[in-house]
Amino acid sequence: MLYPVYVHLGDETHSHGITIPDFPGCFSAADSWEELPGMIQEAAEVYFDGENIEIPDPTPIEQLAHDPAYEGGAWMLVDIDLSKISTRVRRINITLPENLLKTIDRFAGSHHMSRSALLARAAGKYIAENRS
Repeated sequence: MLYPVYVHLGDETHSHGITIPDFPGCFSAADSWEELPGMIQEAAEVYFDGENIEIPDPTPIEQLAHDPAYEGGAWMLVDIDLSKISTRVRRINITLPENLLKTIDRFAGSHHMSRSALLARAAGKYIAENRS
């Protein structure tokens, strides 16, 4: 979904600052314009991680452009992948073959992850790779 992002312009010695007005207190920085989208996505994911809050709809950029709090920088519309944002954890019950479960647990442990984190990451990757 396209969200307006305000960029506080950097220079040779300062990074570009990033503010996402629809996510109060969510900010980041990047050294180059090419890095901005990735840093914005990461900032949004961290902002919502495990929080029990709704993801707001984007504010029209026309509404924000006249806000005096945002002067001297630049606006961007950035496609934030909301499917990567987790706002609430839900407990589920699944059934797996015992040998697969043992393999999952060994792999997760050796990578300093929980079983749930590994399964969530694997499912997300599988879905992203197989979208039609």
